[in-house]
Amino acid sequence: MALLDRTSTLDPISEKIDAGERLDFEDGLTLLESDDLLGLGELADRARRLRGGTDDVFFVQNLYLNQTNVCRVKCKFCAFAATQKQAHAYTISTEELVEDAVRQRELTGFTEIHMVNGENPHVPFAFYVDTVRALHEALPDVHLKMYTASEIHHMTKLSGLSHEEVLRELKAAGLGSLPGGGAEIFADRVRQLVAPGKEHPDFWFATHDAAHRMGIPTHCTMLYGHVETYEERVDHILRLRSQQDASGGFLAFIPLAFHPENTVFERRGFRHTTGVDDLKMLAFSRLMLDNIPNIKAYWIMMGMPLAAVALHFGANDVQGTVMREAIFHAAGARTETEQKIEQLVRYVREAGRTPVQRDTLYNEIRRWDP
Repeated sequence: MALLDRTSTLDPISEKIDAGERLDFEDGLTLLESDDLLGLGELADRARRLRGGTDDVFFVQNLYLNQTNVCRVKCKFCAFAATQKQAHAYTISTEELVEDAVRQRELTGFTEIHMVNGENPHVPFAFYVDTVRALHEALPDVHLKMYTASEIHHMTKLSGLSHEEVLRELKAAGLGSLPGGGAEIFADRVRQLVAPGKEHPDFWFATHDAAHRMGIPTHCTMLYGHVETYEERVDHILRLRSQQDASGGFLAFIPLAFHPENTVFERRGFRHTTGVDDLKMLAFSRLMLDNIPNIKAYWIMMGMPLAAVALHFGANDVQGTVMREAIFHAAGARTETEQKIEQLVRYVREAGRTPVQRDTLYNEIRRWDP
């Protein structure tokens, strides 16, 4: 009887999916409140296929870089940032960073650099422009996915320029796209609790909106599993969906599970999210975001075995090789700091899907048999 009750709560949503109707706020709550995990997975995978998805699963060969961990913002969920006076604070010069990147490219042949940083108040805007330009000149065939919307906002404070002017200068220097970080949870209540020093979420949206209208594609995220409610998760996802309706430049959504180690929240007893939480969030994301084509199962936070399972819960991308990830590992991630291409291919195949190596913009580079 209990099983029948659980199943029936998803039936109206299933009918909407089959009819191609958009899900609303109450539908989002129903999905998050459901304990029918397999039913959610089946529904998300069906929605993915009905919206044009195939068996293809994407990944990119990429290098993660962090030029500085010095940050003016004291986000309570962050274990990566440091103040200038702390012993582990660092800022790498542009010359050192480029030399290292060129050396790594010769070794691995990556096609994307993914770089985010702390909001360092001790370097000028020119530091960022010079870094983009130097990387682009040294590695013209590598896509530069760099700087979160929060960093772009920080650069407006450093330079006195508008968000559009900052983006224009970075694009002219060689910037290709923006990562999706800095979104956290958009609700004011949550932001005041976990990141009181961070800018208002309106700036996050203004930055992405401006980027999309300038032809700069971006990504979007949600950091879940801390103090937010289900209602605030649904609100977050609906705001992203509305932005995509308006400007259409999000390439992918990445739900990010909160990792509490070495943060204030570890001392308050917070723990890692469970695999059930992570799979439910992926299914919820796929079902609600009917206008964002790619949902990533970020193996850094969940491990590749669970990321492979997530391919049956609405995900169609496992991010990439992700050489040198540092931010989630500072907060307790136990996963590897890199996956080889052959490992990604094996996991995707074992999930019954077709591995496809892509570039940042989802152009196909190489395909393997399923």
